[in-house]
Amino acid sequence: MTLLINNNIFTVSRLNKTVRQLLEMEMGRIWISAEISNFTQPSSGHWYFTLKDTNAQIRAAMFRGQNTKVTFRPQHGQQVLVRATITLYEPRGDYQLIVESMQPAGDGLLQQQFELLKQKLSAEGLFDAIYKKPLPSPAKQIGVITSSTGAALHDILNILRRRDPSLPVLIYPTAVQGAEAPMQIVHAIELANRRKECDVLIVGRGGGSLEDLWAFNDERVARAIFASEIPIVSAVGHETDVTIADFIADLRAPTPSAAAELISRNKLELLRQLQSQQQRLEMAMDYYLAKKLRAITQLHHRLQQQHPHLRLARQQNVLASTQQRLVTSFQRLLQTKQHQQTQLQKRLNYQEPSSKIQALLRQQQQLIYRMRESISLQLSRQREQFAISCSRLESVSPLATLSRGYSISETESGEVLKNTKQVKVGDPLKTRVEDGWITSEVIKTQKIRAKRKAAPKSDD
Repeated sequence: MTLLINNNIFTVSRLNKTVRQLLEMEMGRIWISAEISNFTQPSSGHWYFTLKDTNAQIRAAMFRGQNTKVTFRPQHGQQVLVRATITLYEPRGDYQLIVESMQPAGDGLLQQQFELLKQKLSAEGLFDAIYKKPLPSPAKQIGVITSSTGAALHDILNILRRRDPSLPVLIYPTAVQGAEAPMQIVHAIELANRRKECDVLIVGRGGGSLEDLWAFNDERVARAIFASEIPIVSAVGHETDVTIADFIADLRAPTPSAAAELISRNKLELLRQLQSQQQRLEMAMDYYLAKKLRAITQLHHRLQQQHPHLRLARQQNVLASTQQRLVTSFQRLLQTKQHQQTQLQKRLNYQEPSSKIQALLRQQQQLIYRMRESISLQLSRQREQFAISCSRLESVSPLATLSRGYSISETESGEVLKNTKQVKVGDPLKTRVEDGWITSEVIKTQKIRAKRKAAPKSDD
């Protein structure tokens, strides 16, 4: 068996590394317009989300050092415009974006789409001067593609009537704003080319915002203008407004009125030709500058590949991924414990002793009732017995004896005086009589002979 050794055989690690280098080197930083979904922010502070449109999606990450510069809180379903670097997470082979900046979609998105389409059509050569058709001199009939109620048509007709009243004008009314406008403009251009009724077309409208003029930045309109066999003059908005139609058209007029002046015959025809050449020179210069800018951008991207920023971003991505796996593991463990708790709770509910407790409570109430009845009966009996005992006690009580004229004496220490040995002369005594106490002092003591039964009189 022969062992085949070939440098073209890749390991998975080498393949992922090569693909990542190719992505970062060839694509570099790009702008993307998309919708946010699956947005999460773990405790690390990094953002993880998916960017998607109607047909595709891609995973993205924005690290804490970058997302602190974002002035709004991204939400699920929000349309955003982001600048990001395309890369590949080598351990899993995941194709993803590292986002550097983010802003809500709007005019910024339209401007970005404008630049992307401009670069695309410029790269295809649609702006090249070699495709610009010369305007007829003089024009025999002019076609105007615009709104039949707009101020642009009114201005064009006023200029043509003033400069060349004999010049016929054919109007192709279309919408110039809204979702239906691009296809209506395309159909009007195609209709004029099929009929061949005029030898020059003015396509335009009055001024407005970028969104108002967006029909003239539509790729379908641009390609229809490029495919037209009839020379087209673009007359969109004011002098400062620039659209894709201006770059594609055979001649750009700064305003609809200026378009009418450029096409109509007058004594300043040579000046019109000079302006046309100037416009072509500007377009050629724009194309040349765009080409050089792309070359500079590519060199800039290649230079940035050696910057430690990307390596740090990849390491941050690895760290964030590890942290995410750790969080996921803890969450899975927590879910397992919660499931076990739920099962134990079910078992506990199944064994719940509430019925037994209710029976015992009823038994307890019965016992309490019986106990109270028994205590009440016992207390009644004890009260009767107590009354009898009190009556008997009263009959032998020392107090009863006191009421009959007797008294009880106590020493200073509280001992009941029973014999003369307990005191001596000078000791104080307390004597209890029926209605109180008498304090006295021993003056003399005298013993009584044992045979004598009568009690002596008190010495005090």
